[in-house]
Amino acid sequence: MRAGYKLLNGYKKRWQFIRWLEVVLVALGPVILIYVIILKVLPAILFFVALFIGLALLKKPWKTTLEKVSAFIDENLTTAEYSSGLLLNPDENLSNIAKLQQHKITETLQKRLKSLNPPHHLKKASFLLLAFVILSIFASQFDVLSQFQKLETGNSIKSPIIFKAIDSTTNTLEKVPVLTYQSVYIGYPEYTQKKDYRSSKMNIKALEGAKVSWRINFNTPIKSAVLQSMDKNFPMRKTKAGYVFYTVLKESGFYNFQFTSLEGISYTSDLYAIEVIEDKRPKIEVPNLKPFTSFSDEKQKQLTLETIITDDYGVGSAKIIATVTKGKGESVKFREEQLSFENTFVSGSKTVKLRKTINLDSLKMGPGDELYFYVEAKDSKTPVANRSRSETFFAVIKDDETDEFEVEGTMGVDQLPDYFRSQRQLIIDTEKLIKERPNLTDKDFKFRSNELGFDQKALRLKYAEFMGEETDSGIATNQQIEVEEDHDDDHNPLAGYTHDHDSDNEHNLVSEDESKKAKDPLEEYLHNHDDPEESTLFTESLKAKLRKALNEMWDAELHLRVYNPKESLSYQYRALKLIQDIKNSARIYVHRIGFDPPPIKEDKRLSGKIDKVISFKKNEELTEKNAYLYMQEALKRITVLREGDGVLTVKDKLLFEKAGNELAIKAIENPGKYLKTLQQLKQLTEISKTTKNFLAEVQNGLFLALPKLKRSPSRQDASIDEINRLLLKEFEVYD
Repeated sequence: MRAGYKLLNGYKKRWQFIRWLEVVLVALGPVILIYVIILKVLPAILFFVALFIGLALLKKPWKTTLEKVSAFIDENLTTAEYSSGLLLNPDENLSNIAKLQQHKITETLQKRLKSLNPPHHLKKASFLLLAFVILSIFASQFDVLSQFQKLETGNSIKSPIIFKAIDSTTNTLEKVPVLTYQSVYIGYPEYTQKKDYRSSKMNIKALEGAKVSWRINFNTPIKSAVLQSMDKNFPMRKTKAGYVFYTVLKESGFYNFQFTSLEGISYTSDLYAIEVIEDKRPKIEVPNLKPFTSFSDEKQKQLTLETIITDDYGVGSAKIIATVTKGKGESVKFREEQLSFENTFVSGSKTVKLRKTINLDSLKMGPGDELYFYVEAKDSKTPVANRSRSETFFAVIKDDETDEFEVEGTMGVDQLPDYFRSQRQLIIDTEKLIKERPNLTDKDFKFRSNELGFDQKALRLKYAEFMGEETDSGIATNQQIEVEEDHDDDHNPLAGYTHDHDSDNEHNLVSEDESKKAKDPLEEYLHNHDDPEESTLFTESLKAKLRKALNEMWDAELHLRVYNPKESLSYQYRALKLIQDIKNSARIYVHRIGFDPPPIKEDKRLSGKIDKVISFKKNEELTEKNAYLYMQEALKRITVLREGDGVLTVKDKLLFEKAGNELAIKAIENPGKYLKTLQQLKQLTEISKTTKNFLAEVQNGLFLALPKLKRSPSRQDASIDEINRLLLKEFEVYD
């Protein structure tokens, strides 16, 4: 009976699930403890996989069969009457009595089987997991990791942290807590393959994203400890091994420690530098490949690309992004492909040399088709890899056969309307297409997107005429039709660039003489700036804006051609903004100068009385704000203190504090260079008297930190001695 068989099969799956769950619970506990101790994800995952496989081979949950399930039910369920095995036999092999017994057992199992639990050890596995979780909590609380890390300096502390009371006037009999242990642990990201290390030196220079933890301990109990960084206080967590703090490096800066004793007296340390090193992007070199390559249809159409990719912490992946354009004019189509290199490399290699032979025939390219390609590489940085790309290379297959426009004797003009949409209309139609996308078929959507791409191209070519460019800006070029124009005096010079849909297209006659001229094969890809007909009357700024607008239109057309109108919108908006800027800059604004005078009183007119006329004159000097005012004032004050007894006043301490704030802003970019001077300025704010040598050292550091003054031309009167005066006099005699 199939119903009974399903009951046994469901019970078997339930039994197998419980056994797999036991394996997971037993394997998960040790993994949690290992992760808490070593703080690394990958080793913990590998240990879990290994332990899971070992326990699974020991338990073998997959060996739970239906025969074993039937035997367990017969042994533990008396109402089964040792007949559950009948459910495994086909009905045609059973007698009528056996079928009746099979039906009876099926009804019994439907009622009693849910209450019968398979044999398991879930409680033991759960208790074992709970025990490992408790051990993990204790390991984290007592910083077990520090017991496995060795100080590079042994038990001695090099460059110990020196703490000073913040209020130096405080008199107390308290015994100052003494630092007995200090360390900083730096864990590099796993993709760098660099070993973690622990040091007693507090100045840090590490890679961005590195995990850093500090630990300090004292010989006597203290009230609290704080790590101060960039005007922020981060409380340090108290453990049995000392006070610890953990963070991930993101930016350079400074930090120091501060703690409060049991009597409430606060102590602070010197400043220490954090210098974060940025992971650089991969460097791509393509040494032996020309930017432009052309092929004739008869030659073997192959390109050999060799590239050298280097990265400071290892190259993750590399590929070639190729775009093939087929067709001309409004029928141009784009196809993007990702090409892999012929040789492979091990991910994480710092220098790789790759090679690829690109066969244009294998890309199904024909005469007139074009290929754009570049190399893209990523490094092994996680979670977001650095990406870089090479310059774009261009290859084209020459098209010797060209289709020229011919005029029949009965038709003197081209009847096609000279119509193209504006950029604003294109944006409206693109947004409408995106909104209607769910209701369109794939064929209609692609057709409309391609049509919008053609309209974008027509608009781009119209604007390109202002730049004196070829018909298609060097991309998918067409044979340009030369026209013969007969302008009269009343002809509008801008008529060729406006939307005049009512015109009769009078200027589309083909000139036979021009079409018979010899054609340079590179003429379609070059800009002839020496030709006065190709030049423009625009200023350089307008030309630059128009060039940017054409580039944005080209990118907008590209995304429309590949049926991605949503990505095209951003380029269309930027092109519209540039076009509007060009139009606004071409307008002439006449500013009204002066003011409307009051009506002239005839009785006062020509009287010559000017006693009530008051002249007004205002002088104003605009000066740039000095960003190093207090540093310069501090230099002057140090000069005075060196000549005196070196006693510092409250005003001096305030000045040095402000000078230190100015120096700290500059020192963030290069912490190691100005750290010592910054610490010395901080010391001057905490002491009452200093030595001349110390002041000289601070003065020298401030001089080096200040930017060099720009030389300004001025007249200088040089002193001339008697010999030089006589020499100049002799020169004048023979002049």
